[in-house]
Amino acid sequence: MTNVLNHLAIIMDGNGRWAKQRGLPRQAGHQKGAEVVIDIAKAAKELGVKFLTLYAFSTENWKRPIEEVNALMNLLRQYLQKDFKELKENDIRIVFIGERNMLAADICERMTALEDETAANKSATLLVALSYGARPEIVRAAQELAQKVKSGEMRLEQIDEKTFSTALDTKDVPDPDVLIRTGGEQRLSNFLLWQLAYAEFFFTDTLWPDFTKEELKTIVEKYQTRERRYGKV
Repeated sequence: MTNVLNHLAIIMDGNGRWAKQRGLPRQAGHQKGAEVVIDIAKAAKELGVKFLTLYAFSTENWKRPIEEVNALMNLLRQYLQKDFKELKENDIRIVFIGERNMLAADICERMTALEDETAANKSATLLVALSYGARPEIVRAAQELAQKVKSGEMRLEQIDEKTFSTALDTKDVPDPDVLIRTGGEQRLSNFLLWQLAYAEFFFTDTLWPDFTKEELKTIVEKYQTRERRYGKV
């Protein structure tokens, strides 16, 4: 039986190393990596992936040099203003997850506008994790449910795995079937810790700016041959 890849999650790693190998500033790597986002989002849709979640900027990334953070935020502004337009025209819904209160007001406004503009798109959904960390997400979910119990809105015994999932940033999205991490590292880096419990992992040495739709297709084909038992025999 062939596995259906409904939700794909990707940790996009290697922009800085890609730039360093070419004697370029790190910003050039981020620019090239951002261009790849559009290509891979369209390729995933063509391969039948309904949900694609990309780890774009983590809560830990705020600790990077201020010059790099500012460059990343300006690049984000560019993509929010015009480059995501291509995905919008491809009937792809765009959703952002993470801690928006850490982002500039103009960025948050454009993120909300883009979500509203693409809300009716049905072919696929792109989730962009910005200022995102899985541990803070889990803490926020626990606090939300605790407050509901405290206020009498729900009973303690009503909290189970399904209920907890509805308090997460990905509450309206099925858990990922596959995680891909580019760049050669083999760790989760605080990404979707709850949601990836039963995902199949694929690690590639390819740096994100060099990641292609052909390599994506190869990984999808490999996934389709894996046996998923979910703890069963």
